[in-house]
Amino acid sequence: MAKRDYYEILGVPKTADDAEIKKAYRKMAIKFHPDKNPDDPTAEEKFKEAAEAYEVLSNTEKRQRYDRFGHQGASGAGGFGGAGGFSGGGMSMDDIFSQFGDIFGGGGGGFQGGFGGGGRRVNKGSNLRVRIKMNLQEVANGVTKKLKVNKYVACDACTGTGAKDGSYRTCSTCHGSGQVTRITNTILGQMQTASTCPTCSGQGKIIEHKCTKCYGDGIVKGEEVVELNIPAGVAEGMQLSVRGKGNAAARGGISGDLIVVVEEEEHAELKRDGANLHHELHVNFADAALGTSLEVPTVDGKARIKLDPGTQGGKLLRLRGKGLPDLERGGKGDIIVHVNIWTPRNLSKQEREALENLRVSENFRPDPGKSERSFFDKMKDYFH
Repeated sequence: MAKRDYYEILGVPKTADDAEIKKAYRKMAIKFHPDKNPDDPTAEEKFKEAAEAYEVLSNTEKRQRYDRFGHQGASGAGGFGGAGGFSGGGMSMDDIFSQFGDIFGGGGGGFQGGFGGGGRRVNKGSNLRVRIKMNLQEVANGVTKKLKVNKYVACDACTGTGAKDGSYRTCSTCHGSGQVTRITNTILGQMQTASTCPTCSGQGKIIEHKCTKCYGDGIVKGEEVVELNIPAGVAEGMQLSVRGKGNAAARGGISGDLIVVVEEEEHAELKRDGANLHHELHVNFADAALGTSLEVPTVDGKARIKLDPGTQGGKLLRLRGKGLPDLERGGKGDIIVHVNIWTPRNLSKQEREALENLRVSENFRPDPGKSERSFFDKMKDYFH
């Protein structure tokens, strides 16, 4: 079944600002919260659908991609989201709580049954940042890469719980809620505040016997191979995020994210300028005067271009659509060939004599006409 439009899900126009989107999401989250709809099996799916819509529309970069490319632009299939696609549809209630706690006032907004059980604190692992090198062909066509990431992973001896043989007891301070409530007398009357339980650090339970491998942390140093789908057209410094592939969280929390920073490898013959590529073509005087057919490099191989007789140095030739994908405008850029006339530095006796004879020829006297436009005028045409 096709996904619904995110703006339609939240009931806001495409011109809605951040405040309107946040207000609309809060309204939907309260309306479809599973704790308020125990007899409605569709409520949780609608709740998660609203969370997915808010995750995209509340993020400026994701919203711009969604407005331009729709669900495909916002999805992880292009490499921008989770490892297996956009993560919103498969978000657990803990995921939503950890990501959007501010929407509900940081503690679940009064809902005590859905997010991790009674408002208990949900640990989140730290994010990891790695760099990945890409050559021009990979940038042009997109690529799937496998990265070996050194990070903290869940302890296999205790399955990430930190407890030996699952030995837990309920925290006697907060009685399992993860929070302690304090009542303070003020001039305005009594004020009630809730804070994280200092005894169990918000977990609601205490480990009886710590795991001997991770010493109760639930995490150990390890590694994981992460498969990353990188879309065509990425650029130097662009960051791609893979949800849940960062460091594992202590004692069974939510893993952090893996942030991948793109580094472009320099091409030997093509220079990038946005979606366009530039190539400096050096031709000898005879080929420029007589005309010829020459090969120039492209991303995936070679292309043949024609030089007309009398080609002047500084001429620009365009190979349309042979550049890189343009993520902003769509389509592809061009390869722009800069023609340079190569002047020989060393001449034989015969070559020198031939050129001396040609030097006085009427046809060899420079005589640029109005059609021989300046280099700056030519560049202006190509970039405007």
